[in-house]
Amino acid sequence: MDNPFHTKGLRHGANDPRGLLERIEAQLAERIEEAVEMAALELLVELRKRHQRPAPASDSQADRAEFHALSVDLLEYLREAFTAEMPAGSRPGLARAEASGGGERDRALRGQVFLARQLPDYWQRFEGHRAAHAASRLSAPPSPAGLLKRIFGS
Repeated sequence: MDNPFHTKGLRHGANDPRGLLERIEAQLAERIEEAVEMAALELLVELRKRHQRPAPASDSQADRAEFHALSVDLLEYLREAFTAEMPAGSRPGLARAEASGGGERDRALRGQVFLARQLPDYWQRFEGHRAAHAASRLSAPPSPAGLLKRIFGS
């Protein structure tokens, strides 16, 4: 007879060689990346509507580049907003976390993971900063380069 207290239902990542803390950090990074990408996509769609442009297409390189630029812009905005709220003593930890990343986007994501682990109200602050970022971008006039690009193509 099986022991009812010996379950396998809670063994997540049984084949994952990483430790528990590493898996938690990886999942946190995935959640933050998903939240940033969803926010960037929502903003891209709303900007397109507001400026009477067609909806983004998944097979368009230009749309993908615009999406990537918006997600990087949001990550930069989040970094500035969170840094402004941080006590000076916490900033070296953020710098160390960011330094462990590879590219610019990876460094920014690692910084957000650090902040999420340090701040108990990270997600509430994230949402507030995301909304402020979207409001500032939506209230800005369309860039002239975008207008010229639409007129002349390419």
